[in-house]
Amino acid sequence: MQKFDTLTGIAAPMPLVNIDTDMIIPKGFLKTIKRSGLGVNLFDEMRYDRQGNENPDFVLNQPQYRSAEIIVAGDNFGCGSSREHAPWALLDFGIRCVISTSFADIFYNNCFKNGILPIVLPKAAVDHLMDDATKGSNVRLTVDLENQIVTASDGTVFSFEVDSFKKHCLLNGLDDIGLTLEKVSAIDSFESGAKLQYPWL
Repeated sequence: MQKFDTLTGIAAPMPLVNIDTDMIIPKGFLKTIKRSGLGVNLFDEMRYDRQGNENPDFVLNQPQYRSAEIIVAGDNFGCGSSREHAPWALLDFGIRCVISTSFADIFYNNCFKNGILPIVLPKAAVDHLMDDATKGSNVRLTVDLENQIVTASDGTVFSFEVDSFKKHCLLNGLDDIGLTLEKVSAIDSFESGAKLQYPWL
């Protein structure tokens, strides 16, 4: 998993509330078990019309936001079904951070397991960052995970809370497999001892 420490990038404003996982990646694209290739279908039903043409009004289709790495979103982002394809699609598009007042629990935890930092901030802070994001590609937000701060383009700083274990995993690029591999010596030692103690297994 890619490490996350400090990110300075374009933020796309998505003020809609209750953006659910079916909006993030519709069910028709859940057949794959690969984590790559889903970015093109991120927000598919909002990005494209029925003929597959881009909707010019959708924020991520607008030239100034095509390279966005941050989304500033409305309340309750990632609600709905628990599909892990939602963070896969966000990451494959290039989104590394989502900022909102609240997230659905399963989506929130899945983000950390896939290298995305979900940040919960008070409404006043999100409103400030949302307004900042509407200014387009000339504006950059900076997210500093180590110091747990978001800095707006005008220099305003907002502090956020994050679980220390989840923070450790993101800073070091550790998903569930990476965490297991940290214990590989202990696992090898256990297996060697088990073979001696239980040779019939």
